[in-house]
Amino acid sequence: MARDGDLRFFKKEKKKMDSAVFREILTWVFGIFAAIFIAAVLNYFWGLSTSVVGVSMEPTLYGGQQILIDRFSYLLASPEVGDVVVFLPNGNRNSHYYVKRVVALPGDSVLIEDGILYVNGEASELINAAITDGGIAAGGLVLGSGEFFCIGDSPGSSEDSRSPNIGPVKEEDIIGKAWFCFPGEEGEMGLIK
Repeated sequence: MARDGDLRFFKKEKKKMDSAVFREILTWVFGIFAAIFIAAVLNYFWGLSTSVVGVSMEPTLYGGQQILIDRFSYLLASPEVGDVVVFLPNGNRNSHYYVKRVVALPGDSVLIEDGILYVNGEASELINAAITDGGIAAGGLVLGSGEFFCIGDSPGSSEDSRSPNIGPVKEEDIIGKAWFCFPGEEGEMGLIK
């Protein structure tokens, strides 16, 4: 026959969790969730990546080169002349992202004549190559509210705002600003200017 003292071995004693240990576990759990949240926010606003299609942005960016898109900046301000933006032409979600340089802002007049881009009557120095096809800007146009005129840095190889099927880019179709590029076969890694 077993005595009570011998049965004590088989009984499990309930252990109480120390409050310091519980706080330490909660601190770790909160820290992990905070890190995941911060990483997700950073990735959403500055980590979206795409690759450049074609040679339209040479020598700034090269075909196949990976770029990161800043989606946060344009929540606070609108694109500016000289920005390299990423957009979907006419909001077409089935299209690839277009990467072009903003050369004119809403309300600006745009004219391409004799291979030169004129914005508000002054020759623009943003596009260094001669523009052989003025497209819809050959006769001149004035951008409406929320419209941006975007051209590739290599205009002879670029389908951009000059093309009737793209036209001026609407602000709501702009995904964000291209801000960082990774090295490609020809391109270098760094901030995009």
